[in-house]
Amino acid sequence: MSDLPKIPIDQLKIGIYIDLEMRWFEHPFPFGHFKIKTEEQIKLIRGLGLKSVRYNPALSDLDTPPSSPKPEAPVSVEPSPFIAKALEAKRVMIERIKVQREAAARIEHAFVNTAKTVREVEKNIYANPAETVHQATVLVDQIADSILCAPELALHVMGDKTGSEELYFHSLNVTMLSMMVARDIKLPQEVVGTLGMGALFHDIGRKEIPNKILLKLEPLTQAEQHLYEMHCQYGVEIGKHLHFSAPVLRIIQEHHEFYDGSGYPQKLKGESIGLLSRIVALANHYDELCNPLNIANALTPHEALSVMFAKLRSKFDPKLLQVFIRCLGVYPPGTILQLSNGDIGMVATVNTQKPMKPMIVIYDASIPKDEAMLVDMAEETDLNISKAIRPAQVPLEIYNYLSPRKRVSYYFDAAQHGQEKASP
Repeated sequence: MSDLPKIPIDQLKIGIYIDLEMRWFEHPFPFGHFKIKTEEQIKLIRGLGLKSVRYNPALSDLDTPPSSPKPEAPVSVEPSPFIAKALEAKRVMIERIKVQREAAARIEHAFVNTAKTVREVEKNIYANPAETVHQATVLVDQIADSILCAPELALHVMGDKTGSEELYFHSLNVTMLSMMVARDIKLPQEVVGTLGMGALFHDIGRKEIPNKILLKLEPLTQAEQHLYEMHCQYGVEIGKHLHFSAPVLRIIQEHHEFYDGSGYPQKLKGESIGLLSRIVALANHYDELCNPLNIANALTPHEALSVMFAKLRSKFDPKLLQVFIRCLGVYPPGTILQLSNGDIGMVATVNTQKPMKPMIVIYDASIPKDEAMLVDMAEETDLNISKAIRPAQVPLEIYNYLSPRKRVSYYFDAAQHGQEKASP
């Protein structure tokens, strides 16, 4: 904004959109550029000791342009206690962001541990089946217990320091998202445990499908598609070998069935598909849209929800789809946004109790990525979300600053009030 005109401090008034050109921690405002809305803001700006500030005529409510600043314009400085108090409020805000960042690190650690457990479970499924099932049951029970017991639930998008567990993120994503729905519709805890096991092992039959089919980027031939669809039946056979319960086997069998009868393997329709299977089918399809085999075809979380609601609505239980969208919010974690003040950010966290008020990571070239500003939309009454932006429309340096990873992964902060139950 360095090409913007300047305005003398003594000409500031409500309605002028200014750019302070100061580092974030040097002024008391949430952002360095904003439209002045109160006399108190003017008082604070004058207290910063500036002779003039840049302003944006296009974003300002002005009848006549202010005169240009004169070099000899006096500096009007408010009493230092006033600014000191405002900057102290800013320091409190910075401290709050530090706490949020520490919480994110804790959640990331829990996520990595959980992903490693899922890896061990899948790796040892044949070598040590009894221990594998026990380990998976303990993991699912821990996740279910912590998610169902947390008074508020925050869904986080994971960062890029989670190691090489990508192969196991899909089953973990589907498990987490399924449990999110279960919590919202108040399924009993023992049923949630069954749902968790079915979600975690829904794709176990893919172990019997050749990699040349699983990893093929081009459309499958009819014969290949038929073989791929067999993974549901193969999964049931493996599940029987592992002594899974009938409800878990049903989820594995039905996780590709669609509400309109267009799914497979049995082309079941409506409520002839089990409730738990309908939940997993919803979470599974959403994650496949966000994280397809070919990353070039990936939809943003916001786009995936939009497509499911606008174009694929008939394929899902309508009540469960409404729950799913309500829990993830209009702007799910991982969505890149433009805010009403022009800033670009990415949704880092959604509080499922307040899905329209996410936590957003803000792009600011003057702040290192590891110290990026976090804005809680629930705290910012003057700031709104203008629109969601496709990653391809964002300059590469901004995308790299904000992007959590190539593949979107989720984890819930269910470890509140000192409860670290989510980490196995």
